[in-house]
Parts: sequence; C-alpha cells; structure tokens
Amino acid sequence: MPLLSLADLRQTLPRQACLIGLDPGTVRVGLAVSDVGLVLATPAGTMLRGKLAANARDIAALVKKTGAGGLVVGLPLEMDGRFGPAAQAAKDWARAVADAVGLPVATWDERLSSAAVNRMLISEGDLTRAKRAKAVDGAAAAYMLQAALDATRPPATLPPPAEDS
Repeated sequence: MPLLSLADLRQTLPRQACLIGLDPGTVRVGLAVSDVGLVLATPAGTMLRGKLAANARDIAALVKKTGAGGLVVGLPLEMDGRFGPAAQAAKDWARAVADAVGLPVATWDERLSSAAVNRMLISEGDLTRAKRAKAVDGAAAAYMLQAALDATRPPATLPPPAEDS
C-alpha cells in the first residue's frame, strides 16, 4: 500500500472508523487508538517488536477489536527535520505493516514524543522507572496520534449569525 498524507487518509476512512497510532521502537511498538470522531487519541498498550508477521497479527487483532480504518505510524525524523536512516526504516515498516493488515497508512513526525511523555510521567510523581518504561511507549503513540489529529482537524464551521427582525 502506498503511504498517504494524513489529510488523504482521513478522507478515505469509512464512516465511524477510527485510526490506530503505531510508534515503532527497537524493542516495543507503542499502540494508540482514536475515537471515531478523530478528535481524541488514547493509549492502547504496547507489543514487543518482532517479526513482521507476528506484529501484523497483533495489529490486525486490534483493528478487528476497534473497527479501525487506517494506521498512523510515527516517523522519527532527525532533530533538524531531515529524513535519516531511522525514518527510512519506519517508513519501510509502515508500508509492510499496511500491506500485511490491508489498511491505508500515513506517517507522522514523532520527534521527542517519548521525551515529552517521560517528562510528564516524571512530573506526575510516584511511578518507578520500571513502571514509566512500561507506560511510555503507549503514551508516546497516543501523543503522536493526538498531534496528527490536531494538525489535520478540519476547521470548525459556525452557523451564520441570526438576522435581526
């Protein structure tokens, strides 16, 4: 499947379908799910990064459970915005997962999502380092998906003002 822009992905979604956000790391893949209104992203846990077929089966199960119509995969661009080897690997993985699951896919810049989530979890207080490590990947996927949803949300349309009689 070709990579779509997020705007194109939103337009191709079936009515009442959500999006799944995937933040692929070297050890784990963070998972997130949007609501059907494409307004709010929620963490959906993690899975171990392994062979593509096994990861695709897990993602397909989440697709079936949620009724998702598309995937958004985090793209780890370089800090200066350049497209480096990690971004190319994420792009290749996104295409392969999309083909295996049979859903359209878009990528979204996920620079510093894990760092932002880590800072937030540290400021929350009482999580140990081990508990933070377990929580950060899913939360980072939700952070990335939320940023994508916010950036591509259509502008709100207000009704015209009522005329005075």
